[in-house]
Amino acid sequence: MSAIGENLERLEEAIEAACRGAGRRRAEVELMAVSKTHPAEAIAEAASAGLLLFGENRVQEFADKASELDALRTRAQKPVRVHLIGHLQSNKTARAAELFDGVDSLDSLRLAERLNDAAGALGKRLPVLIEVKLSTEETKSGVDPEVMQTAELLERLPELEHLEMRGLMTIAPLADENATRTCFRKLRELRNRWAAAHPRLGFDVLSMGMSGDFALAIDEGATRIRIGTALFGSRPPLRPNSQAETA
Repeated sequence: MSAIGENLERLEEAIEAACRGAGRRRAEVELMAVSKTHPAEAIAEAASAGLLLFGENRVQEFADKASELDALRTRAQKPVRVHLIGHLQSNKTARAAELFDGVDSLDSLRLAERLNDAAGALGKRLPVLIEVKLSTEETKSGVDPEVMQTAELLERLPELEHLEMRGLMTIAPLADENATRTCFRKLRELRNRWAAAHPRLGFDVLSMGMSGDFALAIDEGATRIRIGTALFGSRPPLRPNSQAETA
């Protein structure tokens, strides 16, 4: 068995335990393998171990390895899907719509409109998550849930026919357990409130929790957890000024 396969076995045991502790079924929690900074070979190895959903942080980084994964992404049975989970600059929306199977970091109406146009030009419907900023940390991206611009985004999304709203994503602050749990609980409460107010939008996905805090996220209702280090091992240090999550 490969190193990634062994890591996955240990991780699955921990996820199962977290689900049992939360009184939930394992099938309720989707595992996203965060493969940013790792080569295409690592993604292929993880796919051979049974993983099908991957998260990448940067458009250009994934563009450099996407062609090596074509066979996995186009196979008839259980194709691999790759989502963008990092901050997306509006001038890269066309390339992102072309490369990715979903964008989990939607954070403005302007970005939504540009993604919608790009997906329409490709004849595809692109799944999206709204990233919500629930931390005061400068490095975190996402919408402020209390401002008018976020309300406008939610109102306009049903009209953007080439986007498929699926839910919400957040990154917890690097803080104590109580602050982390509070962040996850706030996202769940926002989901419930927005789903009631916007019945034309989908809110099935709650993407929250990473290698160090996924058990708390599961306890607070996560339907998708994003795991990188616990699967692939440590990453090279990020360049200064990089906008990234530490999954």
